[in-house]
Amino acid sequence: MATLGLGTATAPAFADTLEPWYMPAAERAAQFADHREDHRRSVIEFQPFRVELTGTGDDGTNLRLTSLNPFVNAWFLLETGSGRAVRQYHLENIAPELFTVSLGEGRNELVISSEAATVTCAPWEGELEEARRQGLPFAPICEGRLFLRSRGSGSRTMRESVAEFLRSYVPFGEDLINIIKDTLYEDAYLTTAQTMDEAEAGSVVDALGRANLSSHRVMRSQMRMDLVGAESNQMEAGSWYAVQNAPGIYASVVQPGMVAQEVLDVPGANWLDGVENRADVYMFAFDMSRFDLRYEIGTGHPEVDWSPRPSGQGRDYNLPGPDGFGTVNPLQMTGMLNPVFTDRVAAIFAGGFKRDHGAWRLTDFAYTNHGHHYGFLVNGVMLSRLQPGLATIFVLQDGSVHMATWGDDLNPLLPHIRFARQNGTPVIEPDPATGVGVPGSQVRSWMGGNWSGSAEAQLRTLRSGLCQRVVDGRQMLIYAVFSSATPSGMARVFQAYGCEFAMLLDMNSLDLTYSAIYTREPEAEDFEIVHLDRRMAQSDSRHRDGRPMGRFVEFSDNRDFFYLLRR
Repeated sequence: MATLGLGTATAPAFADTLEPWYMPAAERAAQFADHREDHRRSVIEFQPFRVELTGTGDDGTNLRLTSLNPFVNAWFLLETGSGRAVRQYHLENIAPELFTVSLGEGRNELVISSEAATVTCAPWEGELEEARRQGLPFAPICEGRLFLRSRGSGSRTMRESVAEFLRSYVPFGEDLINIIKDTLYEDAYLTTAQTMDEAEAGSVVDALGRANLSSHRVMRSQMRMDLVGAESNQMEAGSWYAVQNAPGIYASVVQPGMVAQEVLDVPGANWLDGVENRADVYMFAFDMSRFDLRYEIGTGHPEVDWSPRPSGQGRDYNLPGPDGFGTVNPLQMTGMLNPVFTDRVAAIFAGGFKRDHGAWRLTDFAYTNHGHHYGFLVNGVMLSRLQPGLATIFVLQDGSVHMATWGDDLNPLLPHIRFARQNGTPVIEPDPATGVGVPGSQVRSWMGGNWSGSAEAQLRTLRSGLCQRVVDGRQMLIYAVFSSATPSGMARVFQAYGCEFAMLLDMNSLDLTYSAIYTREPEAEDFEIVHLDRRMAQSDSRHRDGRPMGRFVEFSDNRDFFYLLRR
């Protein structure tokens, strides 16, 4: 049992049998041991819990169905034919808690079973190829019980496209990007709200309380959303407000210079300069009793090959990637959520660093565990190992959300983790003696925390972060965008808001710190897109019938993202 900030996570015991995906314990242990070894392989061969069934269709087609993690029961690889004629199809069970998938007793058809009904199908007899020809990221098969996944087209903003070009094709392109970032983009997204000493802020959400600030001045924020009992351009700093037509979602605004002295007196963070003290911070809080948190990687990022950062002992040039593979093929990354969830989607926020920046260049982390590349799992499938010592958010099969510094004590949870993402070291971690959140051990170390940014610019830039806290027994997840902050500034704000654990996500542009919620008027069929920072609307670059289309929701994206579904 591992005690984490959001409750207690208990690893369910391995079943001796997991029909129909039975594997003897000795074989299972050998497969897991091989997973931990370093050698060249495919992403499928890397999966420590995979089990396969083979058979022959009624039309004579050779079949192999691999459950990539039968404990999670979500992703499958179906292979038909043999030799050079083999065809591979990435299938998704969108309701793993309801349906089981197998080849059935005769091994000649797919069987999708639930308590309500059993559906059988032979999609290799034309249905799969027809679904593939549709060119959809998610194409339903077998009476809509399963989906064929296909790689989405992806999208990127103009600024991101230019950066990709410079890195890939221009000599010293990375150096040029850093020069641009340190001059043109330093504090480019800084906002400083006007504050008022005497003004009415509106109704405050009592249960969430107020942040520990030296003053709770009213701020004219850059948010543009309807709040219950207040106007978003006139919010009391450090207070929480319910968002109109978005049950379970709350908004807050603050500046780091408002944090109380008793918070600043806790050791572990650097002093904040005048710019950072006045930089606006915008937050959404999500009551996780109302939502399911899920995660998808983009069509392009994060990748699974090597980051250029590790060298020497941290890099094995005989391997195409730190885990033995350099591509996720034949798995298909869609870069968007399945459209069947559109009616339930409540919020989206962008993920973490790209693979290029998601590893260490210096310190012991650079020379051990292949540079500690940030790990991630999607639907129970490990696409990059979870590395010890890294800040990790993960979701178990039961839907519970947890944040912790990954360690060997959490390895028993691996078969039961449905989603996970790592990104650097903790911004806030529990004090071992008191359990109260304090600045992470590497907050003051540029290289030790792999915070990116510029040492000359004192690490100050646009940043996003995620934190957790418990309020009256309810699990709360807080997503924050800091318009110009260092890791120390992030830590002080998260401390003031009572966070028990916090981590960095991404940085440097509003594209990479994107966050939106989807509000619905009562009885309305469609949603409204409400951004944490109104300038994020530029990322919703596509339109239909004059209405902006939601990034990650209505079209594919090249970056990874989290999304919340209403229960």
